[in-house]
Amino acid sequence: MEKFTRELNLYLQFAKLEKGLSENSIISYKNDLERYLDYLVFEKKLNDLSGVSLNHIEDFLGYLLDSECLSASSLARNISSIRSFHEFATIEGFSHANPAELIELPKKAKKLPEVLNPIEVEAILSTPNLEKPAGIRDKAILECLYGTGMRVSELTGLEIDRLFFEIGFIRVIGKGNKERLVPVGEIAQEAIEHYVEHIRPLFYKPSKADKAKNRVFLNQRGGALTRMSIWNIVQKAAKAADIQKPVYPHIFRHSFATHLLEGGADLRAVQEMLGHASINTTEIYTHVDRSFLHQVHKEFHPRA
Repeated sequence: MEKFTRELNLYLQFAKLEKGLSENSIISYKNDLERYLDYLVFEKKLNDLSGVSLNHIEDFLGYLLDSECLSASSLARNISSIRSFHEFATIEGFSHANPAELIELPKKAKKLPEVLNPIEVEAILSTPNLEKPAGIRDKAILECLYGTGMRVSELTGLEIDRLFFEIGFIRVIGKGNKERLVPVGEIAQEAIEHYVEHIRPLFYKPSKADKAKNRVFLNQRGGALTRMSIWNIVQKAAKAADIQKPVYPHIFRHSFATHLLEGGADLRAVQEMLGHASINTTEIYTHVDRSFLHQVHKEFHPRA
């Protein structure tokens, strides 16, 4: 690759001094570009950057995909390196135009959310010790998370006057201070009502009334529960249920949405319950359980 050594070294110097890239980034760019320039020299027989075309770059990217088995993020980094290098080469007069400017970065695949299956949910919800006040509260919290799909921040901020159990709804204050009414099932409602009626008064401290701000879920000192408190409650329950996968509060929201859709719920209804501004955000849950899709296809398609 001696033909392009000068251009590459000047670019790496520019990237380090002018763009302020870290040493690790410089090394990655160097490795990416050395491989790219070697390909141009030995496979395409090029000795001048002005001779590089869009087709040459596309061929190289195809070569990478075929031979290197790169991840989407690694491919994106290679494209970014090539685009930046050719932009520099054009500015410095090493080539007449930038052949890489039309190359698009690959879209990052959405990571599918982890979910609990119904058996795992049932195991976790059955772990709190209902002989103790804190256990009754924890049961209500877990049932609320799974039964409504609300976020942890929404649960910790939930106030008594937002419980409309006579009509089976909870008024939730979500992101951007947006309000929504979320239906709550009988099991979750009974658990929350039992806690509010019999346990919350035991925890309530008049001296901390202002600090608790009428919050539904309190700690045993009368203060409002924090996000970390909810995390600890969920971790304790998951450990007691011997769940092997990572379990965290938000997994109940993922599971809530997934189980509704698997049961036949309308996508826009689930969007409304979750408080998603865009239905595109909710649609990710339609792709979570591929085995469920196979099951439906096998059961209902005449040629399955």
